[in-house]
Amino acid sequence: MNSVGETVLIIFIAIIFIVFLLYAIRIVREYQRIVVFRFGRALAEKGPGIVFIYPIVDQPVMVDLRERFLTIPHQTCITRDNAPVDIDFMIYFKVINSADSVIKINNFEGAATGIATTTLRAVIGDINLDEVLSKRENINSILRVKLDEITIRWGVKVTNVEIREILPPKNVSDAMILQMAAERTRRAVVTESEGKKSATITVAEGDKQSNILRAEGDRQAAILRAEGYSLALSTVFNVAKTIDSKTLSLQYLEMLKALGSSESTKFIFPMEFTEIIRPFTETLKKVYNDNEK
Repeated sequence: MNSVGETVLIIFIAIIFIVFLLYAIRIVREYQRIVVFRFGRALAEKGPGIVFIYPIVDQPVMVDLRERFLTIPHQTCITRDNAPVDIDFMIYFKVINSADSVIKINNFEGAATGIATTTLRAVIGDINLDEVLSKRENINSILRVKLDEITIRWGVKVTNVEIREILPPKNVSDAMILQMAAERTRRAVVTESEGKKSATITVAEGDKQSNILRAEGDRQAAILRAEGYSLALSTVFNVAKTIDSKTLSLQYLEMLKALGSSESTKFIFPMEFTEIIRPFTETLKKVYNDNEK
């Protein structure tokens, strides 16, 4: 009987020891930390790796260090020019101080949602509708800075804020659609006008180049003709210098012969002609005088 009791006692102690080990030994992953409270007093955070905790004495609280996000549903905000807009956005955050995230805030997500909505309304209230629609990145930056200033004391850092959708009033949406259509029409007209202008300039440049080339060709042709005339006159002049008066006279006589065979009744002779035939007349006079004697 004593041996059976001892066996049961040993088994009971072994079970208690196993339960103690299971409770006392914790494996903390790389992205986790454990904040240990001993008799209600916070100790230093522990992890990663194997962490030993005293059962009953210590109370562990697991903290996730990974970056998480919080979705803020549509919030109706009034812009500075009194236009209502619906905006929803997302907040990305991560824990940078495990102890503060456990001790200084009870429900971070609920507190962050409330602060995000009030901060969004304050930021949008200082901006006109056109800036809300066109400067989304600026709004994201302002929201991130303002939220981070509050959450940092809770050991949580806001890493990014992204606005997902901005819904202006229906009349504003209709006006934006009309404005977009008018802008596209204007761009089409401008593009067409620029195309016609470019084509006209191209044609004008072509005509200009054609006229320049034509004028240059005419000038070159005129120069060549003038050079040809000059060469011909120079040749005639050089040949004329080699001709004596007798040869020139014979040429004139040949010309007179040709004139005599023509049907014309009137002839015009240059004044130099009398000078050319003077030797012949003088010769004829001399022959006549000799015959008279």
